[in-house]
Amino acid sequence: MAPTEAAVQPVLVFAPTGRDAGAAADLLQRAGIPTRICADYATLVAGLDSAAAVFVAEEGLIGQPLDTLADWVKRQPPWSDLPFVMLTSQRGHPKVGAWRQEQVERLGNVALIERPVQPITLVSVMQSALRARKRQQEVRALLEAREAAAANLEEQVQDRTAELLHLNARLRDEMTERARVEESLRHAQKMEALGQLTGGVAHDFNNLLMVITAGLDMLELQQDPARRQRFMVAMRHASRRGAALTRQLLTFSRSHALRPETIDLAKLIGNMRELLDRSLRGDVDVDVQLAADLWPVFVDAGEFELAILNLAVNARDAMDGSGRITIAGHNVVEHDDDGVATELVRLVVRDSGAGMSEAVKARVFEPFFTTKDVGKGSGLGLAQVYGVAKQSGGRVSIDSAVGQGTAITLLLPRSRQPATADAAHVPETDSSASAPDLCVLLVEDDAEVATLVEEMLRVIGYDVVHALSAKAALGALADRRRIDLVFSDIMMPGGTNGIELAREVRRRRPDLPVLLTSGFAESTGTEAQALDIPVLRKPYAIEELRAAVRQQLGALATQHA
Repeated sequence: MAPTEAAVQPVLVFAPTGRDAGAAADLLQRAGIPTRICADYATLVAGLDSAAAVFVAEEGLIGQPLDTLADWVKRQPPWSDLPFVMLTSQRGHPKVGAWRQEQVERLGNVALIERPVQPITLVSVMQSALRARKRQQEVRALLEAREAAAANLEEQVQDRTAELLHLNARLRDEMTERARVEESLRHAQKMEALGQLTGGVAHDFNNLLMVITAGLDMLELQQDPARRQRFMVAMRHASRRGAALTRQLLTFSRSHALRPETIDLAKLIGNMRELLDRSLRGDVDVDVQLAADLWPVFVDAGEFELAILNLAVNARDAMDGSGRITIAGHNVVEHDDDGVATELVRLVVRDSGAGMSEAVKARVFEPFFTTKDVGKGSGLGLAQVYGVAKQSGGRVSIDSAVGQGTAITLLLPRSRQPATADAAHVPETDSSASAPDLCVLLVEDDAEVATLVEEMLRVIGYDVVHALSAKAALGALADRRRIDLVFSDIMMPGGTNGIELAREVRRRRPDLPVLLTSGFAESTGTEAQALDIPVLRKPYAIEELRAAVRQQLGALATQHA
């Protein structure tokens, strides 16, 4: 079958009730997608072998011998995974949901569209399904080409032994090229997955921006110091969650190390209460049951906070916005076969939702896997929870059954160190510990960022000279003004980035301290490390800035303190 065959195969349309079949077929044909309406279930099953995809209304499957359809799906060759687009209703009855989930498991590659359907939604979902089918045909062609090449090679080796070296060299070239093509296909599939998760990520970021935007509005209207402080804490939490979500996305293109510290779980979860209430909304009751003597644990506080939020949001969605979420924590001691004891903290997040099937449980921690509609979930939430548990030396398990809710358990090793103080306090404004006669050359091309950072540096006690580019910074160094530290962004326009600027500063003034910052520092981290220059990761708090600047100024800052 040629790779382009999927493009001329029809989409089977089976919607026996009302005018859905005709309307869907007409809409798809106007979009250039060939269709064929199936009058009955038997016609649908008979036409599957020559179909590019299937559009089916769920009511058309009710009362039909669905084992026939399921058997066809199971008998597909390894390269094939025929896309199904199922038109569903808004009925949320548990029995309807269970039946619908059963059909999703039967058909495998299913996208659900809920009535009423927007034309652009139907066309875009079907076009995505056809692109996936076309890639399957391309993979089949590659497999057939590989099999043909192998058979041909064997025949040539038998018939022309004298040409063995030449044939082996050609085979190596073909294998290299085939590996390149297969890698390109995998990359294309990953990029499509990233495109699908964009809606979910945008939803998460909109929630974070809502907390910050609403908080700023309320700060302008509210004069009560206690209430203003609560708004500020909520906004700080939201900004840290946004930074953590960005780091999550970066982990799919490069490694990203956690920044663990010893934390008090009871305090962390207690501080999250208002954040949980804002994020969950609806008729959701959160019951926190933490033991009074809960041990501290060694984790990345921001990532762990995001993990708790991910678990709570998933639980809310499983309960359709109404029900009870219980967050329970207590200390446990486990013994291995040799009797060696391990002290752990067990944290359980339990919901009263619809539960999960065995098929969903088997994939629930996979990145990009989601049972939610397009745009309503990124597929990163539980994968992030799994990653945090593993990288913190613990483990995660799931206990769920359809109709019986879900309980996700985190087991984390006890930390023997005292808990780190909460960094989300009000920044110090006393600059007496800094040297007011020290000057920082700030190199930042973003005007809004530069304004805020310049104010932060002045608040912690330093004079500031601002340059918009590396060229302007070198000009400031050349005019003989006093500069005690260069603080530069890495990614800048103009052809010279922060790393190159640091090299030139080292060449001109070897004793001048340099501090770099970036929200995308992973790509240049090794170069900065080679220069022995620290990179302050964006976004950073004022206390992190204070500590980084003081560390670079070193003895000079201590002398003027």
